[in-house]
Parts: sequence; C-alpha cells; structure tokens
Amino acid sequence: MKNRILWGAFLCFIASASWGAMFPVANSAFQAIDPFYFTLIRYVSVTFLLVILLWLKEGKQAFRMEKRGLSLWFFGTMAFVVYNLFIFWGEDLMGEPGIMVASITEAMMPMISIVIVWFVSRHKPHGFTLACVFTAFIGVMLVITKGDLRSFLTATDDIVPSLLIFLAVIGWVIYTMGGDHFSAWSALRYSTLSCLLGTATACVVVFFVTLTGYISVPTVAILQTVTPHMLFMIIFPGIIALLGWNVGVRILSPLNGLLFINFVPVTTLVISFVQGYQLTVFDYLGTLFIIASLLGNNIFLRLQQKRKDEAKQYKNQPQPSVTA
Repeated sequence: MKNRILWGAFLCFIASASWGAMFPVANSAFQAIDPFYFTLIRYVSVTFLLVILLWLKEGKQAFRMEKRGLSLWFFGTMAFVVYNLFIFWGEDLMGEPGIMVASITEAMMPMISIVIVWFVSRHKPHGFTLACVFTAFIGVMLVITKGDLRSFLTATDDIVPSLLIFLAVIGWVIYTMGGDHFSAWSALRYSTLSCLLGTATACVVVFFVTLTGYISVPTVAILQTVTPHMLFMIIFPGIIALLGWNVGVRILSPLNGLLFINFVPVTTLVISFVQGYQLTVFDYLGTLFIIASLLGNNIFLRLQQKRKDEAKQYKNQPQPSVTA
C-alpha cells in the first residue's frame, strides 16, 4: 500500500514538474517556429503513440465511441484546441513575460474549477474557499500586470494574450471535468479518444489559419532546429504527464493530487531563473500567493472531510440502549 502511494505521488510530481517546464521550453522553440504548428506536430505525435498504447493494451474494441462521439469531440476540442493552441499562442504573443503568466494561470486550475462548479450547480462554496480563490486571483494579476494595473489596462498588446491564456486554462478545466462522464472507461481510453478527436479538429483549425497567411508551414530546417524541444514536449508534458497525472490522481485521490499543482509555477520559476530570464519581484510574490491559496484551501478541505468522516462514523456506531 505504501509503495502504491509513493508511486502515485511520484507520477503526480513528474506530471506537474513537466507542465511547469514546458513553458520555458516552448518559449525557446518559438524563436524558430510558430505555436500553431509546434502544438499540432506535438499532439499528432502524442495521438499516434496513445493510439498504439490503447490498441496493445485494450484492443480494437476500445476505439468504439459507444454513441458518445459528440461528447468526446467536445471535451477533446476543449483540451487539444482551446487549451493547447490558445495557451501557447498567448505565451508567444506576450514574449518572455508570457512564460510566467501561462504557468501561473495554469496553477489557477483548481480555483477556476471551484468557480465553474459554483456557476453550474448554483451551490456557493465556503467563504474560506472563496477567499482562497480571491487570493489566487491577486497572485495572477501581480504576475500579469507586474504591479502596474493602470498600464496593463491601457496596453491591449497584453490584454489579448492574457485573455487567450485564461480561456485556454478554462478549456483544460472543462476537459478534466469531462472525465467524470467517462469514469467507466480507463484513463488511457478517455485520453486517447479525446486526444484523437481534438487533434483532428486542431488540424482543421491550423489548416485554415495557414490559408489566411498568418502562419506558414515550417521548413525541414526549422523542424530540425526544434527537434530537441519537440521530443521533450511529446515525452514529458505529453505522454508521461497526461497518463501519469490521471493514474496518480486515481491512486492518491483528486484532493491529494491537487497539492502537486504547486510544482507547476515553482518549476517554471526555477528553469526561468537558470535560463537567465529577468524575473521580477511580482513574479515571485504572485507565485507565493498562488501556492498559499492552493495549500490553504487543500488543508481546509481535508479538515472538512475529516469532520464529515468522523460524524458519519459516530452516526453508524451502535448507540447504547436506555433501560428504565
């Protein structure tokens, strides 16, 4: 049992660290290739590998949609079009500051999911949780605005990329929630089929964007230049992180797994520092706010769950009979 928990923790850590590392790596690749073809080539490769894995492990019957193709397409589009295209497009438009903005906004996923659940279910979260959401929002704004909100609001060059990154993160949250609708399927099957349909949609989107002249098909020389970046993105943030996270969360539970999201901005900070990027005090302070809000809300949820379990256990205990 202990070894299984350690394995789950290791998988969640590797997944979170990989997601944190992908933004500096992607920014380096964007010096040679646009984010559209970079993302498309990456996920066409990931899809191909996932299809092989699913075929070998579960057979051809696992590729049956079971009349749920539309739902799979929707959730796949949220993840592999809205998230993957928008987050790197926004990062590229912002330039070097986009590295931390993308990472910090991604770390907001647990908080964004709380707001979405509140909106859909009309069930208001606890006041402490809302305070954590607000704290995390302050952290994001510190990183995006660098402490100068007035200049940010008047600079449309920053607002549009920030909006793209924010929409991208919402897309991934929706995709993650969509996994509940396919709980009877294995994590590999849901990941593979949603990735297959979402990447097919991304191919169509990139094709039409190419026709507009906004981007162009990369040359062989460009592909050779970004091959090391592409290999990292396919293996770690792609295959290992996608499958490792789903398996790790099933072992540890979503509550425990969310703790590892903290490693996303921390990893980005460390790599950016080593690469010599000019980080500001607002980058560090915003990261601290995000981590504090995630940890605070996680501890609060643990305490709430513990009280519920104790109350349930007490209720199920046989009560002593009262005799006259």
